[in-house]
Order: sequence, then structure tokens, then C-alpha cells
Amino acid sequence: MTSLLKSLLAAVALCAALGVSAQELKIGYVNGERVLREATPAKAAQAKLEAEFKKRETELNDVGTKLRAAMDKLDKDGPTLPEAERSRRQRDLSDQQRDFDRKRRELLEDLNQRKNEELAAVTERASKVIKQIFEQEKYDLILQEVVFAGPRVDITKKVIDALNAGK
Repeated sequence: MTSLLKSLLAAVALCAALGVSAQELKIGYVNGERVLREATPAKAAQAKLEAEFKKRETELNDVGTKLRAAMDKLDKDGPTLPEAERSRRQRDLSDQQRDFDRKRRELLEDLNQRKNEELAAVTERASKVIKQIFEQEKYDLILQEVVFAGPRVDITKKVIDALNAGK
């Protein structure tokens, strides 16, 4: 049983034990994926990452294109080249391919690390906004991970609007 389900059951059991009816329980739901997709700070973070890594990505793509062209040229010219020359070119291309693969891995690792940093910052801001809404509107429970939630309890738009307003 997931911890979320356990928490929900515990909250319901507590309310039942205290004699609180289901009508008095105020529950909200936030779609975290939607917040990270639609909120202005999340979009700004995505644009920042794209700008930050654009140059490296373009350079890497150029190197990859040149490497593929060199490999195609070796395939085409290979039968007519002396064995020593063909072997030398193959070694050079293998070295270049390894270097290219290493640079591509480094780019992906750097991008993922920065993405996680930016995502954490947006998530932290969203959590603060959710806590503000929780306190101001006197919610008993706000969930982020649910299987199904009706529109009556979905407060995702409130969270997105508050994030967009810079609260």
C-alpha cells in the first residue's frame, strides 16, 4: 500500500474518529506535471536551459555530421586506398567516434543535472504556493499524487495562477 494511500486513509480515519463529517473535510488536488508544464517559472526555466545548452548542442551536432561524412567517405574510398592508409583512417575515425560519444554523454549529464536543479527550484516555489493556499483557504488535505480527482477538488489552476503572479 503506498504511503499516499496510507496517509489518506489515516486522515479519513482521524476525521471519522473526531466525528467530522465528509462534508466538512476540505480536500484539494494539485497536478504537479501540469504545474511544471504550464507555469511561467517552469517555462522560463526550460527556456533558460535551452539557451544555456544550445551552443554545445549545435557544436556537437556539427561534429557528428562531420564524423558521419568522414565515415561515408572512408566507406566509399576504402576499397581503393592502400591497406595502411585505410587502417590509419579507421583508427582516427574510431578515436573521433569515442571522443564524440564522450562529449555527448557529458552534455546529457550536464543537461540532466541543470534540469534537476531548475526543476527543484520551481518545485520548491510551487510547494510554497501550495502551502499558502492550504493555510489561507483552510484546507484539511492537499494531495499531489492521485489516481482520479474530480474538478471540484482540483486546485491546479490556482497554483499555476499564483506562480505566474510571482507569489
